[in-house]
Amino acid sequence: MISVPRVLLVGLAAIFSAFHVVLGLYAIDVPDSAGPVLVAMALYGAATALSLTPSGEIRMPIGLAAANLGVTAMSLVLVLTQLDPHDENGYATWIIGAIGTLMTITVVRQRPWFAWAGIGMMLVAVLVWSRNPLELPVLGAIGGPIWVGVAHATTLAIVQSSRDARLYAQAEQRAAEWQAQEEAEFYERRVRLAQMNRQVAPMLRQIVTSDGVLDEAARAECLHLEAAMRDEIRGRRLLDDRVRQEVLAARRRGVEITLLDDGGIDDLDRDQHARVTAVIAQQIGETTADRVVVRTAHHDADVAVTIVGLRDPALDDVEAQLQLWLEVPRVVDPDGPDEEAFESGR
Repeated sequence: MISVPRVLLVGLAAIFSAFHVVLGLYAIDVPDSAGPVLVAMALYGAATALSLTPSGEIRMPIGLAAANLGVTAMSLVLVLTQLDPHDENGYATWIIGAIGTLMTITVVRQRPWFAWAGIGMMLVAVLVWSRNPLELPVLGAIGGPIWVGVAHATTLAIVQSSRDARLYAQAEQRAAEWQAQEEAEFYERRVRLAQMNRQVAPMLRQIVTSDGVLDEAARAECLHLEAAMRDEIRGRRLLDDRVRQEVLAARRRGVEITLLDDGGIDDLDRDQHARVTAVIAQQIGETTADRVVVRTAHHDADVAVTIVGLRDPALDDVEAQLQLWLEVPRVVDPDGPDEEAFESGR
């Protein structure tokens, strides 16, 4: 698509608008009095200049559009009252074409109803002044509605094209995001399958070679591997290689580990994520609790992860005892309290 510079369009509109004033000055001796005509030229020039002045938005301010209507009414009265409709006025009726040009600028700047109101005002004024509808084409009153109609249709087409272009761009962006997400999920699945294959393959080979006959230690190891597979699904970003090792070691010691990632740390960068998982791995590796639950906090909370350790009671009628409560902060302030300030109940 060829893009026309805005300065060129504004310049052409300014030249075309000034041409009407030149015609009016050329026929300045035709009106009964030149004073009102000069005032109309000044009003028309000011309105045109303001309408063509570059602004942040293409859409004309509603106050300026209303002012253009006022200039239209005043200019028509000032010029037509100085002319005799029965004489050959020639270029002295410049205001008719000038109003058509001003309303065309108004409709291009997306104020169509003000533009059509101005055209209607001009047609009524010319009819009242000439008292002969057949004089409208001769006076050039038909050109204004045609220019405004063409400009209105063109503006609607451009606005619709711009809207369609935005919709297509948004659709393209959503498609690109969907493709990126699908590729990321495919890569994630492939990585996790490769990880689990490395962990599970030795046990699967042992099951095959032993014809499914396993001792208690092997059965326990199968349960640990099953839990590790569950961690990959529910734990997500709570896991890294060290956390996986510490979790497996803790389970082999008899600790029940639960990892729940609800998406609260998805926005952490690599360094913050490494800091959080290092704390998780350390706490799981050092814990003496019977059960440990690691869960992400809400994404807009100051806490990234909460680690809870419980010791099972010796008697059935006694509740579990809280042995560890640790809140890992989302961001660590170098000048603020360290992570131990979030810890209690140890």
